[in-house]
Amino acid sequence: MEQVGFGTWNWIAVVIYLLVMLLVGAYFTKRASQSTDSFFTASGRLPSWAVGFSIYATTLSAITFMSTPEKAFLTDWSYIAGNIAIVAIIPLLIYFYVPFFKKLKVTSAYEYLEARFGPSIRVIGSLLFVLFHIGRVAIVIYLPTLAITSVSDMNPYVVASLVGILCILYTFLGGFEGVVWSDFIQGVILLGGAAAIIILGVVHIQGGMGTVVSDALEHNKIISADNWKFNTAAAAIPIIFLGNIFNNLHQYTASQDVVQRYQASDSISETKKSLWTNGLLALISAPLFYGMGTMMYSFYSHESALPKDFNTSSVVPYFILTEMPPFVAGLLIAAIFAAAQSTISSSLNSISACISVDIKHRFFGKKNEKSEVGFARWMIILSGLFGFGMSIYLIAADSNDLWDLFLLITGLVGVPLAGVFAVGIFTRRTNTFGVLMGLIFGIIFAYIFNGMGGGNSPFYVSIISFIVAFVFSYIISIIVPGKQKDITGLTIYDIKEKSNYVSIVRMKEDDQEV
Repeated sequence: MEQVGFGTWNWIAVVIYLLVMLLVGAYFTKRASQSTDSFFTASGRLPSWAVGFSIYATTLSAITFMSTPEKAFLTDWSYIAGNIAIVAIIPLLIYFYVPFFKKLKVTSAYEYLEARFGPSIRVIGSLLFVLFHIGRVAIVIYLPTLAITSVSDMNPYVVASLVGILCILYTFLGGFEGVVWSDFIQGVILLGGAAAIIILGVVHIQGGMGTVVSDALEHNKIISADNWKFNTAAAAIPIIFLGNIFNNLHQYTASQDVVQRYQASDSISETKKSLWTNGLLALISAPLFYGMGTMMYSFYSHESALPKDFNTSSVVPYFILTEMPPFVAGLLIAAIFAAAQSTISSSLNSISACISVDIKHRFFGKKNEKSEVGFARWMIILSGLFGFGMSIYLIAADSNDLWDLFLLITGLVGVPLAGVFAVGIFTRRTNTFGVLMGLIFGIIFAYIFNGMGGGNSPFYVSIISFIVAFVFSYIISIIVPGKQKDITGLTIYDIKEKSNYVSIVRMKEDDQEV
């Protein structure tokens, strides 16, 4: 396929965006250097609406920004049930999960696991997060780079460097506060970019929005009766919804990049507002992203045609570069960069937090705050360069088969880990050995079930792996009773009590489980 020239004005737009991101990081450098609390949680001084934008931008990657319109372009809007699932779990998060994270004042999500089960489970959870997110950084750089450069004359190594290296630099400089405010800017760019693509696209279609709506209804491009049926070619909305409930429980309860944001506001009420802000953004963005795909379906049905053997994973950047005016196209490509960088910066700061708090501080102690911030910044550099190096390898090899396997194995761990958090909060009798076995069985069942019959729906896999991890953790804990430990305030049964939670300091002294 003939590639599209990127053009000087588009480059100017991209460079302006990247310079703004660097300036944001530089602006917060001094404040981020004050302490590790400031570097990892902004000392709880951020407004709830900004944190909500940051949660939203963190959970939405460039892959999502391109694959969601592609899904609507090829099929329909059935996967919008995943966005609804985000809103559906917010009351559960607010009532059952956030109080534990807030009252323990955890920097790392996995500090709760130590309070509840001991240091071994904390370290396992933290390391699983670190390994997965280093791989995630590589993939989030690689796949958008591949999609953009497959339809343009941009050099893939240049694109990967602009996305990866500059993101590492502003994350290194600005710490968590810089990440959150850059996330806010990137979230606005994402939403504005999606709206601009729809509006400019509709203008190019004869008949405008009427043609788009007519095509969507005639060809079942929104939601049809088949979407509610099981065992059909169309995606079953109930399974998509339930699967995303468990996927989102992983993201919002067991993944450091989101849980870390619960400490960025100074009270539980502010954290609640940030979660509702994120939920509102999820609802607003859903029709925008799916609408992009529906609009492009009409456009390429009436006004133009895609090249022969075109890979639809690149349909969004192709539409931008071929149909949008110069500079505007550059800003919209910058929206794809923004989606990638919001995910990468959050991963890097969270990886650094896990290594610093869960490993260094926990087992080797803290030095002065200046040294600890320096260590945290070095972790961002090292993990960022490792992820960036892996993305360069993927570009050079022109294949990601090995990384597909890596992400399959590590990704299957996420939902079972959410099951471990849930069994800790909702039961009293679960112990360290039980949850370790439950986590292992959850991973094994997920892997086996994923491979049955040529591969089941990932939503079925999520449902099964969560239930297996939860049930096996509880049953094995009853069969093999463990050492009794003080879990005051760490389960829902005394969530409303005014008594203090078990302190992390006393827990470190008393609990020697490995």
